[in-house]
Amino acid sequence: MKKFKRNAVILTVLLFVCVAVYLNWAYNKNGAEAETLGAAGGTKNQPAETAEDAGLYYTGDGTDYDEAYFAQARMNREEARSAAAATLSTVTETGGASQEAIDAAVSEISQLTDVSLKESELESLIIAKGFDDCVVYISDAGVSVTVPAPMEGLSTAAVARITDIVTSETDFCASELKVIEIKNA
Repeated sequence: MKKFKRNAVILTVLLFVCVAVYLNWAYNKNGAEAETLGAAGGTKNQPAETAEDAGLYYTGDGTDYDEAYFAQARMNREEARSAAAATLSTVTETGGASQEAIDAAVSEISQLTDVSLKESELESLIIAKGFDDCVVYISDAGVSVTVPAPMEGLSTAAVARITDIVTSETDFCASELKVIEIKNA
C-alpha cells in the first residue's frame, strides 16, 4: 500500500509538471500568434491606437531584442528542475530509503512544482501587462524578473507594474524583487 501511495504522489507531481510545461507552451504559442494585432491596425512593435498609446502599458522603443535569450533561459530553468525532480524521484524509489527521506523528497518535488507553476503564472501576468517577454526565477532569497528594456532603461512605471504583480501574487516584498533589464540593441 505504501508503494502505491508513493507512486501515486510521484505520478501526480509529474502530471502537474507536465501540465505546467504544456500550459507554458500553449501560452507562448498563442502569444506568437497574437504578435500581430491585425484588425486593430498595428503590429507587435507598432501598436495601434490603444491603451498602450496612453502610457498604460510598457511597449518598448520599437527595436528588437534577443528573443532567443528568454527561450534559452526558460529551457535551462526547466532542465534544471527536471534534473532535480529526477534525482528526488530516485530517492523515493530507493529500496533502503527511510520514510522520512521519502517524505522529504516528495515534499521537495511538490515545492519544485509549486514554484514552477508560480513562475509561469507571474510570467504570464507580466507579459499581459504589455512586456514583450520575461523570465521569472523564484528562490528562497527572492524573485528575479528579467525583461527586455529600451537602451535608456525601464521607466519607473514599468518597474512599478512588475513590482505590483510580484508582491500581489507572492509572499515576497518589493525589497526581495530584482528586476533585470535586457537592453534593446
